[in-house]
Amino acid sequence: MTTSNKHPDAPWRNFYGRVRGKTLRPSQVEYIEEDLAALSPGPVDWDVNPDRDPLDLKARFGDRPLWLEIGFGGGEHLVHQAETYPDVAIIGCEPFMNAVAMLLGKLRDAGCENVSVHPGDVRNLFDVLPEASLDKAFLLYPDPWPKKKHHRRRFVTQEHLAPLHRALKPGAEFRVATDIPDYVRQALVEVPKAGFRWEAEAPEDWRRPWSDWHSTRYEQKALREGRVPHYLTFRKH
Repeated sequence: MTTSNKHPDAPWRNFYGRVRGKTLRPSQVEYIEEDLAALSPGPVDWDVNPDRDPLDLKARFGDRPLWLEIGFGGGEHLVHQAETYPDVAIIGCEPFMNAVAMLLGKLRDAGCENVSVHPGDVRNLFDVLPEASLDKAFLLYPDPWPKKKHHRRRFVTQEHLAPLHRALKPGAEFRVATDIPDYVRQALVEVPKAGFRWEAEAPEDWRRPWSDWHSTRYEQKALREGRVPHYLTFRKH
């Protein structure tokens, strides 16, 4: 267990996920050293923005719609969305540096110029996102924290959902994909409590992926192991 905050005035926030895995390849170190700083959405973390001044999104992204992917993993879906919607700006948030390096390599190969990356805790980003600034958000195959005593660590708790709701525009879409039935159960309980409406009207609405969906490595693993993906679409009231 670590905390993602360094500044003495920062609130204590337990962070339970990994930030480092196996040793990065030299090319991945290069991606981080040469590309990451230029892709920042702005001063996010407490050590660089202790007063929690809101990000100047217009200066960074212009008038483009702004989307957020929370925990982008290998980055397959994020890059697909960036290529499919070049007129949209997308912030990817991921604290696991090995995954960040993977995304940076994919962005180099794809030549995408509409992606920004925050390599840290999404709660720090929520602190400085202006109210009603996001047009869409994605939570795709998040860490399931399968043990019951760890369910409070899941993203679909009010600690995370309330600031997400604040940052989304009225009517904005929030997509959740998971292969864990109990995660679906918790999402269907907690997300509406935070001010979202579940859009499903029939079973196919959660069994069938979105028309612009790009399957991730985590989904492919789930399918190989016989687990069933669920695609949940919520909308901010």
